[in-house]
Amino acid sequence: MYHARVQDEDGKPSPRRRPGELAAHVLNTLAEAGRPLSPGELLELLDPPGSLSYSAVVTTLTRLYEKKAVTRERAGRAYRYTAVTDPSALVAWRMSRLLDADPDHTSVLTRFVSALDEEDEQTLRRLLGEG
Repeated sequence: MYHARVQDEDGKPSPRRRPGELAAHVLNTLAEAGRPLSPGELLELLDPPGSLSYSAVVTTLTRLYEKKAVTRERAGRAYRYTAVTDPSALVAWRMSRLLDADPDHTSVLTRFVSALDEEDEQTLRRLLGEG
């Protein structure tokens, strides 16, 4: 369900969402649908009903498409969207979102690499060497 909100300084629910909360909810809803959805169809499935505007859903879907977290296909004048079904692609997208949440990418990446086991670190080094 999609009910968690950011709290203000008094601990009361704020009308603002946590960063990435809407995108995660949209991805989960698309995955649960199991078929391509138009923004309007998706809007009808999101909880709580009426909590989002059509343009907010379209903007979120467009950003997810740009980040390769969803695919889309033309359906008349609109698009129908599908969540990426490859689990590794979804994990990679989530990792990217976490990195984007911190302005100090160097520190985050340094700590990430230092936490890897030797095999994963070698895989990462090999992949970077191929680029």
